[in-house]
Amino acid sequence: MTAPTDDLESDAALLTRWRGGDERAATEIVERHGGPLARFAASLGVHEDVEEIVQDTFVRAFASLESFRGESSLRTWLFTILRRLVLDRRRARARRPIAVPVEESDAITEFDALDGMVAGETERRVGEAMASLTPTQREVFTLRVAEGLSYKEIAEVAETTEGAARVHYHNAMRAVKELLDG
Repeated sequence: MTAPTDDLESDAALLTRWRGGDERAATEIVERHGGPLARFAASLGVHEDVEEIVQDTFVRAFASLESFRGESSLRTWLFTILRRLVLDRRRARARRPIAVPVEESDAITEFDALDGMVAGETERRVGEAMASLTPTQREVFTLRVAEGLSYKEIAEVAETTEGAARVHYHNAMRAVKELLDG
């Protein structure tokens, strides 16, 4: 799936307004693309500092807006920037393992015990299925399923070919289905 034409035109109009000095346009761009960027960051394994990496993505994008040629959608360009930031952070933190604290507020509170058990089991199985994928398969799967990107857009974000994106998606779907069915 690709972004509707209205969204592309709206992004172009927002970029024109922002370049013309309308700071509200930047706010609209952030509101439009912040959620999908946060979901993509989480799919890449960013469990803490999601808001920070999304913010850094927008800072980098706005600082280098003149280099955006419009050959891809704004969203695809933003996903590409975020992906590169995540990879840069991984390289920087490779020598410093980080412990993730579990907070009391992380506990299930809105469901009864059975709902919590079923949700927990489903989440565990999906997590195991996703963990079994290669990083590239997980990335392509998330961009296709959660974000609705076309294979062409996925290829741009993942810095691969459209054919390779299709193969990675197919293999990811097969692996997830096998693990969930088994």
